[in-house]
Amino acid sequence: MSKPGKVAQYLGRLEDARCEGNWDDIPELVRKVRKHAANRLCLTTTAETEYAIIKASQKQRPDSRPGTAVSSKDLDVAQLVPRLLSAIDAENSYVEDKYQAQVCVGWIHWTVGEYELASVQLPLNLENEAVQLDQPNGISEWTRVCSIKAAYLKANCLARSGERVPALAVFESALDSLSYVWSGRKGRMQLRFWAELFLTEYCMLQSQALEQGEKTLEDANSLAPFRSWARYWEVSKPQGTPLVGGRGFRGAVPRRRVWNEYYAAISGILQQDLPFPTGFVNVTNEASARNQLRVELKKVEGAYEGLLLSETSFPKADEQRQEVEDFVAAVMKNWSVLSGRDWHEQDLGPGGKEGLSRGVLDVLYRATTKTFHSTAILRYLFTVHLSVAEFDLAFHAFDSYLEIVKKGKARVDKTSHPEPSLDDDATVLETISQAITALCKYGFYAAAEKAHALGLELEGMLQKLPAPLPNVQDNITTLDEEDGDGIILHPRISSRVYALSWQAIGISQAQWSRKTYDASVRTETQTKAIRSFQKSLSPDNGSPTDVRTLFTLGLLLAEQRELTAAIDIVKAALMSNKKTGEQNLESGSYWRERSLIPLWHLLALLLSARQDFIMAARACEGAFEQFDDPTVLFGSENLQGAFRSEHLNEAEARDEKARQAKGLVDEMDDLEKEGMIEVKMTQLSLLELLEGPEVAVNASHELLVLYTRLFGGFHTKTPATVQKSAMEVPKSSAGTIKSLRGSIFGHKSDRTSRNLKQVSTAESARSATLTERPQTTQTTASIATSAPTIHVTKENREARDARRSRRSSSVHGRRSDSTRRNSLKKREPSAQPRRASSSGGAPHIPTVVDGEDFYTPMPDGTASERVDFFASSKGDISRQQSFSKGRGLLRFDSTASSTRGSATGSENMVLDSLSPPNPLPMVQFPKDQIKRQRQTVLVKVWLIIAAFYRRAKMYSDARGAIDEARKLIEGLEGEVAKDTSGSVTLRDPGWGGKKSVEELWGDVLSEMGYLATAEGTPYPAREYFEEALMHYPDHPSAIVGLSNILLDVYSEVLLPLPAIPKITLPDGQSTNLIPGSGGAQTLADSQRMKTLPVLPSTPLGLGTSSTGSLSSPASTKIPPLDESDSSSAEQLPAPYKAVTLPLVDRLASRDRAYGLLSGLTRLGTGWNYSDAWFALARVHEESGQADKAKEALWWCVELEEAMGAREWNCVSANGYVL
Repeated sequence: MSKPGKVAQYLGRLEDARCEGNWDDIPELVRKVRKHAANRLCLTTTAETEYAIIKASQKQRPDSRPGTAVSSKDLDVAQLVPRLLSAIDAENSYVEDKYQAQVCVGWIHWTVGEYELASVQLPLNLENEAVQLDQPNGISEWTRVCSIKAAYLKANCLARSGERVPALAVFESALDSLSYVWSGRKGRMQLRFWAELFLTEYCMLQSQALEQGEKTLEDANSLAPFRSWARYWEVSKPQGTPLVGGRGFRGAVPRRRVWNEYYAAISGILQQDLPFPTGFVNVTNEASARNQLRVELKKVEGAYEGLLLSETSFPKADEQRQEVEDFVAAVMKNWSVLSGRDWHEQDLGPGGKEGLSRGVLDVLYRATTKTFHSTAILRYLFTVHLSVAEFDLAFHAFDSYLEIVKKGKARVDKTSHPEPSLDDDATVLETISQAITALCKYGFYAAAEKAHALGLELEGMLQKLPAPLPNVQDNITTLDEEDGDGIILHPRISSRVYALSWQAIGISQAQWSRKTYDASVRTETQTKAIRSFQKSLSPDNGSPTDVRTLFTLGLLLAEQRELTAAIDIVKAALMSNKKTGEQNLESGSYWRERSLIPLWHLLALLLSARQDFIMAARACEGAFEQFDDPTVLFGSENLQGAFRSEHLNEAEARDEKARQAKGLVDEMDDLEKEGMIEVKMTQLSLLELLEGPEVAVNASHELLVLYTRLFGGFHTKTPATVQKSAMEVPKSSAGTIKSLRGSIFGHKSDRTSRNLKQVSTAESARSATLTERPQTTQTTASIATSAPTIHVTKENREARDARRSRRSSSVHGRRSDSTRRNSLKKREPSAQPRRASSSGGAPHIPTVVDGEDFYTPMPDGTASERVDFFASSKGDISRQQSFSKGRGLLRFDSTASSTRGSATGSENMVLDSLSPPNPLPMVQFPKDQIKRQRQTVLVKVWLIIAAFYRRAKMYSDARGAIDEARKLIEGLEGEVAKDTSGSVTLRDPGWGGKKSVEELWGDVLSEMGYLATAEGTPYPAREYFEEALMHYPDHPSAIVGLSNILLDVYSEVLLPLPAIPKITLPDGQSTNLIPGSGGAQTLADSQRMKTLPVLPSTPLGLGTSSTGSLSSPASTKIPPLDESDSSSAEQLPAPYKAVTLPLVDRLASRDRAYGLLSGLTRLGTGWNYSDAWFALARVHEESGQADKAKEALWWCVELEEAMGAREWNCVSANGYVL
């Protein structure tokens, strides 16, 4: 071999030995290179020096870090450095050799701990040095290693002196040195070693700078070190193989620690909602940036989890796996943000939020394989299972959690040795509170029973714990209870947790009072619930600004007829300082206004109970006007065309501008949307009370439009809005409550039938009302009606007909004509969302009737400002209860003063700001269940429309609306029958369900029964009510309707059907073949039948005193009730001769009505149902129990005194949970 060939061979072998780290071969190879290539003195001197450094470093202890300084005894610096410097000065031909020698000089100083000298000797502008080499494309691998080594050593020297930011700048400038690694070429051992050392130090230094605040995550290159680390492993490991764990070198941090820091950094960006860092990644728009952030987060999470679980063994009895639990906690924090309202389905990729939650569940279950009875993981399993609507699994996890916690706390109390694996007291209380809230929000009777038991257990825990920390001055340090060794076993909990715990206890008690069958404990349980909410709102150690507690307490007080206290509380919440558009990652934008919609609804019902229907109607408007601009709530799309063809909707969905047209309703969950539907229903009910049912019929189309906007289209046909042939639109100048399109959507209505005509005089208004308005129970009122007066009499028919709703009588009877004409002002097309100030009018004087104050609705001129809701004058809200002098049933001491005092400490309660609701995660129900829930809401919409039609005497349209509801229920019944999971049955809607199919059938059949009653066909109505009770035996309205018919049968108001069909006489009159039989006629019809001839009931020609003459019904004597005996029972007439029911059948009807009503009034759905109590009073009256009848009637009057336009439970779809 020629000499040049040998030189090249030995140079190549020397290069390979250095790159592979075969340092033992270096001395021999250096000798051969010196022999055959004497001009490479700089190269051989550098190689010898590197060999000396390695050997000196290997003499260090095995557990020492690479940065540990080598003693001068092991490395002769005084001899090596001058010789190397002279070689550098003599080298002029080979630039790479000179560069490698310069790096080696710095390495020597760094190895012996002379970091300042090392920083000076290391080459400056490393990138420029590399570019100046003769052959930039042919740079040797060892030169690349030296470039990476020089950057690492210089940055390490700066970091040791505390200059982290300049050190990071050195690392960042040297990233181009890793281009050889990024190219995918398989580097040899030394290149991989120094590249990993470089990236490890870079990442850890960046993490320290972020922790110390020297760097921020808002920097575009904040993730550059970690992305370089991930790219290195992506290139270096073979495709499909797992990441390599362990430590990269002796004394280094574990590789999974770097992945952990990467995960912590990207999690911080997500949790702080910072801009996506674009360093080392390409982002085109905001949507792709969010999606890319999620993808990157998932990739890092998988890498760290894989290394963590593979390097972690199952713990022993006395061991903990804190790193696993810390990782799981970080995963849950990220999940809470990603599953919040600020992140949408399109940002989360395939599967959406449900897929995200399923992935977190997999992480949690894998973590359980490396932990033992971890209370934190069980708590997380409860939360995430709850979010995917797996309620059974969620509460199984909670039961296991609670059992482990109780046993662990008992051990701690017994041994006085704290267990780090157990959750602290505050976390346990908060978890139990969440479980109670979930049980009451999504469950039924069994869930309410379990929640009540948990509430008792939670109350016992609170009593054992020390007093909570005050929330007035959090900076005051307090002494905790310590044992003899100075260990704090039970630290004092925060005021937030204390308030949350008492709130959950109050919710469990209130829900149990509604669900329990034991009427004797209902009042006591409600009183306890009110006291629990007062403790939660305590300004000393509670949370007086929690909107959920304020709402629930206000609703509970409203049910207890404490209207003054309830109005005070609701006003306090609504008067709080608001920050419009405030963003909350978990609650979403406008969280305050959205959470206040049920409070506005509750205020409307409270004002309607006060007879202030005008302000109640404006409270309904306030629920929507608080968003200032209708486009904020409903978007900028045209809502006039709510019913459009499918291809137009698809075209709009494909349009990119459709995203800009969306409003807040597109971000709301179904429970919030249902709350808006309920507000609209209440608005229409108030409209019916003010203007009559036919005006409500005209406006009912808006309810369907709103449903379509909130939940999407539905394929049913609406019945005609108004039967023009039957009646004209009532010519009242009052107008309607602002129509949906006029007040909420901001568009002028294009239906001229709703624009009520003006009339000039009171007489014309009165004549129009009297001639055109149907006389129904909602619109008719006796003239000059006085306060309710109790009459116990046998004339039940007249008593029931005379009984009218207190609300309708106050509106249509006591309101003056001028008030009626000016009750509501129509909105002009150019009206702004907020009304202008109106001049102050005369004070609102109550109407005094029978010694009691009744507040009639104020004229529009004096009630046009929304600030009137919060007037501080006592005259508007301080009316005393009419029947609080010991006559009412189930009364307890008034809690109004104690509520206001404990919650605010002053008479007028005003909150500075509200706390955002944060009880439970968003629950992602299956699509089938969401569809069933929406159809249930639509059934309710159709039924309330049918009720409007029925009360407007538009019976055919009412029947059409009922048919629409029936079709929906038939579809629901088919879907439930196909369900194979077993979680939903016809009688059980399952967790989170609204109503069962059987209960929906009860609603529809009950409405059909009332429709038949209105049409004057009581026997078909009885069949409908009977069928409704076959589907749902405890249906309140069906029980009341059936009981009234049964009592009519008992009192012979309703006579039996004729056994023989009627015949028509030659003069066109119809008659019966049975004397005295009125069939299904009422007593009034029977009196009219007296003038008609009746065919004889005995064979012709057989002698009687009246042979051959026609007798009248009056000649037939009906035996009175008290003359019945055994002989009369034996002498029952033949069926075709019967003119009345046998006494035993009438007694059975009365007794059955008593059984139905007495059971209903003991239930949570009927204890405050005034119609049921009125019917029960009639039962007592018919039975001769006058005292009980009076007692029930007084209770009925007391209920009516504080009853709103609709039932109280319509305010919230979740019971008492906001």
